Amino acid sequence: MSARTATVSRNTQETQIRVEINLDGAGRTRFSTGIAFLEHMLDQVARHGLLDLVIEGKGDAHIDHHHLVEDIGITFGQALDQALGDKSGVRRYGHAYVPLDEALSRAVVDLSGRPGLEYGLEFPRARVAEFDVDLFREFFQGFVNHAKVTVHLDNLRGRNAHHIAETAFKAFGRALRMAVEPDPRVTGIPSTKGAL
Repeated sequence: MSARTATVSRNTQETQIRVEINLDGAGRTRFSTGIAFLEHMLDQVARHGLLDLVIEGKGDAHIDHHHLVEDIGITFGQALDQALGDKSGVRRYGHAYVPLDEALSRAVVDLSGRPGLEYGLEFPRARVAEFDVDLFREFFQGFVNHAKVTVHLDNLRGRNAHHIAETAFKAFGRALRMAVEPDPRVTGIPSTKGAL
C-alpha cells in the first residue's frame, strides 16, 4: 500500500490553516493554533487513532475562536479525504466506546463518501478553561463535510465537561483508526456500489 499521507492548506480572509496527516503513523503531533484545549483534544485523536498530525492555524481570534475551530475541522477533513485516496482495502467502518472516570462516550464512523453528523454531546457548562464547548459541533461539522464521512458521536453519561470532551475525542480517534485501517480480507473498495 502506498503512503497514506496528505498536506492541505486553507487560506481565507479569516484564517490560515495547514494540516499534515499520516494515517499509518504512531500518534506523533505538533500543533500551533493558540487554542490550548482544542490542541489537547486533537492530541487525543492522533494518539488514540495512531495518526501523525501537524496542525498550524491562525486567524481572527480577536473576534472569537469560531472561524479558526471550524476551519481546522474543514482542513483536517480535507487532509483525511486526500490521504485515504479511493479508500480501497480499508475497513470503512469503525466504532469505539471510551470511559474516563464517570464519563462514557461512543463514536461510530463510516467512510461513506457522504457527509453526515449526528452529534449527541451535551455539556454541564459552557466553557472548559477558555474554550467555548459549542465550537466542538462546528469542528465536527466542518470535518464531516469535507472528509465526506458519517460520524455519530454520543456522550452516554458524564458530569465533568472536561471528561465528556476527552472521552468523545478519544472515542472518535479510536473509531477513525478502525475505519481507516487496511483490512487484508478486503480487495477493492468496500461498497456494493464500487465507490465511496
